[in-house]
Amino acid sequence: MAKTRDPVGVIGTGLMGTACARRLLAAGHEVMGYDVDARTLEKFKETGARAARSLAEIVKACRRIVLAVFNTDQVEDTIEGSQGLLAALPADAAPPTVVCVTTCDPDRIAALAARVPAHRLHFVEAPVSGTSDQTARGDALGLIGGDPAAADEARAVLDAICPRRHHLGAAGNGGRAKLAINLILGVNRAALSEGLVFAERMGLNPAAFLTVARDSAAYSQIMDVKGRKMVEGDFAPHGKITQTLKDFSLMLEQAARLGQQLPLAQTYADLIKGCVAHGEGELDNSIVIQEIRRRQKGR
Repeated sequence: MAKTRDPVGVIGTGLMGTACARRLLAAGHEVMGYDVDARTLEKFKETGARAARSLAEIVKACRRIVLAVFNTDQVEDTIEGSQGLLAALPADAAPPTVVCVTTCDPDRIAALAARVPAHRLHFVEAPVSGTSDQTARGDALGLIGGDPAAADEARAVLDAICPRRHHLGAAGNGGRAKLAINLILGVNRAALSEGLVFAERMGLNPAAFLTVARDSAAYSQIMDVKGRKMVEGDFAPHGKITQTLKDFSLMLEQAARLGQQLPLAQTYADLIKGCVAHGEGELDNSIVIQEIRRRQKGR
């Protein structure tokens, strides 16, 4: 497919940024990426995308920019910092549209979305529900929040990254939905891990048991997405433990502000903290099964 003349910027070239770039390239967009980590950026170039040397280079070349950084602090700094997009935006440039796929603090994202239009930048909240692997295949679900006009301006980018999507209203609502969805997914991963370990301890073959579980009333899609990785010990990351812990920390902070206990989320957060303590933070979140294996009586 021929490349379009208008490049799309991708800031943050890790797992999710790379997945988004692959979708954009497949849809015919030219892609220019930037990351503060030179090694990550060098690997990103293997997709066929170009590498930028600074945020300023991105904002000067790209009217549509995908933001795929780690957390809310990085989102705010990338846009509003002294070396950020707003600081580097030429005075005579058309306002760029930023599509933020990072899972963030919903209240801070709502405040950011309210601030930036006055500074000539359009903001679309667009966290995706799905792993980087699912995103690269076009199977992730976009959770859109913010100004519908800005989302319409970003339609070509959103069509490429998340053909399936829901607009949830005001900025912040995409992140709120993402956190609640991730809570369900995380607890589901923990339940699958615990079931596999329990079956294994009782003498069942884990792979054979997984086949049976898929055919049972307990079936969920998490068995397809993470079951094989758990059984085979393939923990190459599609969604890192550190990212999952960041999301669950956000959930628990939100819940504390609302006065709502989340006992299952708290238990899962404790499990993945155990993974981090064992040096597994950069591995796939399916490695939670290892933390459950470690929790044997008397060990």
